[in-house]
Amino acid sequence: MKLTMRPVCAGLLVVTALAAGTAARAQEGRITYDHLVRAGEDPGNWLMYSGQYHSQRFSRLEEIDRTNVGSLELAWVRQLPTLGQVQTSPLVVDGVMYLTTPDNEVYALDAATGHVFWTYTHDLADTLTLCCGKQSRGVAMLADRLYMTTLDARLVAIDAATGAKLWDRQIADNLTGYSMTAAPLAVKDMVVTGTGGGEYGIRGWVDAYDAATGERRWRAYTIPGPGEPGNETWAGDSWQTGGASTWMTGSYDPDLNLIYWGVGNPGPDWNGATREGDNLYSDSVIAIDADTGSIEWHFQFTPHDVHDWDACQVPVLVDRVVGGRVQKLMLFANRNGFFYALDRETGRFLLAREYATQTWAQGIDDSGRPIRVPDMEPTPEGRFVYPEVNGASNWWSPSFSPDTGLFYTMAYDGGATFYSADVDYEPGKLFVGGGYSRDEPIDTYVSAVRAIDPLTGRRAWEHRVQPKSMSGVMSTAGGLVFAGTVTGNFIALDAETGEDLWHKGLGGEIIAAPITYLAGGRQQVTIAAGHAIFTFALED
Repeated sequence: MKLTMRPVCAGLLVVTALAAGTAARAQEGRITYDHLVRAGEDPGNWLMYSGQYHSQRFSRLEEIDRTNVGSLELAWVRQLPTLGQVQTSPLVVDGVMYLTTPDNEVYALDAATGHVFWTYTHDLADTLTLCCGKQSRGVAMLADRLYMTTLDARLVAIDAATGAKLWDRQIADNLTGYSMTAAPLAVKDMVVTGTGGGEYGIRGWVDAYDAATGERRWRAYTIPGPGEPGNETWAGDSWQTGGASTWMTGSYDPDLNLIYWGVGNPGPDWNGATREGDNLYSDSVIAIDADTGSIEWHFQFTPHDVHDWDACQVPVLVDRVVGGRVQKLMLFANRNGFFYALDRETGRFLLAREYATQTWAQGIDDSGRPIRVPDMEPTPEGRFVYPEVNGASNWWSPSFSPDTGLFYTMAYDGGATFYSADVDYEPGKLFVGGGYSRDEPIDTYVSAVRAIDPLTGRRAWEHRVQPKSMSGVMSTAGGLVFAGTVTGNFIALDAETGEDLWHKGLGGEIIAAPITYLAGGRQQVTIAAGHAIFTFALED
């Protein structure tokens, strides 16, 4: 571990500033579980990966609105010493911003200026088993501590005031394919996290760890073992290497005490011959009792997936009036091309509607099960299908505005040719059973920020961007939706109409989600682009 203290202005160390800020706040007991539950009442901060437990990625700040967003100007930029794609979604707590780099570094910055307070670097193992390159999408915070998962499958606790490591736990064997890239979720006195490795024949899980000691409280396996309900959905012993990873951050309902987590694809990805059956709980969302780790219900979007359409998208929790009563909903823009609404108390299917181009299903039946188009499975010769392997959506975050009642997501209309091949399992080696190719120029495909009415699934509007974009979105009480493009444009749209109200070229691809907060007495909006963090505010 390397800890770096950096001077700010007239040689003052940031640790002093933090002692008067974040550390003092922690000593007052303000960054508690109760404060996280009430995060919506504190829009000046951004306290967790998706802003709040319900993952709506909506902010009540309204200083920046439809009438003045055109006056947004660059407030500061912080270049990061990395060659990887920066996909971090920072936290902001009392004027201090915490973010991660793809190399498992943590930065504490002055959120008003971008000045560096301290940095922490995790010493990664020499050998990593990664399907998709180095990534670290953020940290969790509870009391005076930050929590980061690592590419070599560890969980690290860091002092938020100084950047000192407090403890470091090995969670899984990285040499057999486990890795961790998501921001954890702090719930009660626990740190909850999932794992990557679905392309390496792992057996997935969601874990909870004691925030003070790092000891594991519970583990919820995402593939049932022998004698457990659902194990019969895996032929023979295929469950042992079935993948079902949990590589993104989930959501939480404190009233129901349920943690919701999306589950990834079964393995091998493109050859399902050796794993006949629905392959539970792959391609599902699961509801987990926060105290015990028991899976209370599940909903599977794509049974027996052979196209690598993980359900690791972020579940969005919304309360809406349905049939004259308030209903607790879960909204899910799935990678398979369909938007879903579920009852999050029971997992009951409510509706599904196509929100992006797809050719694999005729529709969804009354139980929520897809009605498949025949002969869409991968073959050795190749089969062209929409959506492509990265899906109609993926890990990039959606948003929901309680002001407009609309759900927003970056959607993608693109197809690919899928191939199947024989494969034998070998620990620590890719276990995918085929591959894919894109046969048309990528700039012929369409990405769009799409606004969806969650009560009908119908599209309210779209704002097209090209080529393929993988930006998360954020909505605000100022009537805005912020998003980005792979070409480096940071955009602000009218939340009701989709009209382009402001955009700025940043010079680096945006593969992250924006956040907003108060710093220096004004609202700021931050996005990662290229190898840097960009922050905007209204002109003084």
